[in-house]
Amino acid sequence: MGKRKTISYARYGYIFSIPFVITFLIFSLYPIFYTLVVGFTDLQGIAKTDFHFLKNPFQNFQFVLTSDTFKTSLANTAGMWICNFIPQLGMALLLTAWYTDRRMRIRGKGAFKVIVYLPNIITAATIAILFKSLFGYPMGPVNDFLNRIGKDSVYFLNNKMSTRAIVVFIQFWMWYGYTMVTLISAVIGIDPGIFEAAELDGANRWQQFWRITIPCIRPIMLFVLVTSMIGGLNMFDIPMLLNAGGPDSATMTVSLWIYNLAFTGKHQYNRAAAASMLVFTIILILSLILFYILRDKDEAKALKARKREAKERKMQEKLYGKAGF
Repeated sequence: MGKRKTISYARYGYIFSIPFVITFLIFSLYPIFYTLVVGFTDLQGIAKTDFHFLKNPFQNFQFVLTSDTFKTSLANTAGMWICNFIPQLGMALLLTAWYTDRRMRIRGKGAFKVIVYLPNIITAATIAILFKSLFGYPMGPVNDFLNRIGKDSVYFLNNKMSTRAIVVFIQFWMWYGYTMVTLISAVIGIDPGIFEAAELDGANRWQQFWRITIPCIRPIMLFVLVTSMIGGLNMFDIPMLLNAGGPDSATMTVSLWIYNLAFTGKHQYNRAAAASMLVFTIILILSLILFYILRDKDEAKALKARKREAKERKMQEKLYGKAGF
C-alpha cells in the first residue's frame, strides 16, 4: 500500500502574511533606516532629497544634547508621565482588587468595567478638544460655573501649573481603565487554589493581595510599566491639541519638540532624526533598567544554578573522556 499523500497548508500562511510584510517594509522599516541615516547628514528643507554626511558625524546629536529646549521638553515629559502613572497604577490596582475579590458580591461589574474603560476608546483629539472647551476663556463650562458662584473667569490654559495638571489628568483618565483591564486579566490567571490555601492558613484580604496577587502578576506589572513609559515619553497629541505645548513651553514634550524641529521653520530633519534616535536610546536604557530591577530574583538564581550544573557536567564528561571511561 502506497504512502498517503499529506497536504501542507504552511505556504498559505506565508501568502497571507505578504501584505503585512510589504506594508511593514515600506511604512515602518524603511522610515526607521532612513531616520538613522538622516541623523548623520545635513538634510534640511521641504522636498529636498540631496544631502551630505557631516564631517563630524555626531554634530546633530551634540546640538540636541546641548539644547535647553530639549532638556526642558524631556523634563516636562518625564514629570507629566510620572505624575499620571503613579495615580493611574494605584487606581488600577484598587479597582482590580475590588473586581477580583471572590467574597464581594458586586452587582453590575461588567457595566462598571465598560464605563471605566470607555475613555481609552475615545480618540485623543476628541478628548483634547473637549477639555479645551471645558476650560475655555473667558467663557466655558468651568468658568461659567465660577461666574455663577461669584468668582472671576480664570485663564486656565495660560497658566503653567493648571495646563500641566489638565494634561496629567487627561492622561490618567484615558489610561487607568486600560491598566485595570490588563491587571484584571493577570489576576484571573492565578490558580484559585493558592488563595484557598491562604484562606485556610488565616491570611486576610490585605495579606493575600500583597503576598500572593502582587508577586504573581509581577510580569504583567512590568509590561504595564514599560508600555506606559514608552507611551509617556512619546506623549504628543494631548499637549499639541490642547495648547500646542504652551504656555511658555510648560507642556512641551519631546515628541512635540521633534515635530516642531522637523516641520516648522527651517525643517531641520537631520536634527529631528538625531533627537528621535536619542529618545529611542533613552527608552531602551530605561526599559533594560526596569527589566533588571523587576526581574524574578529566584528564577534568576535558579537559572544560574542550572547553567553552573550544566557547565560542571560538561567538564566532568571531558575529564572522563580523556581518562578513557
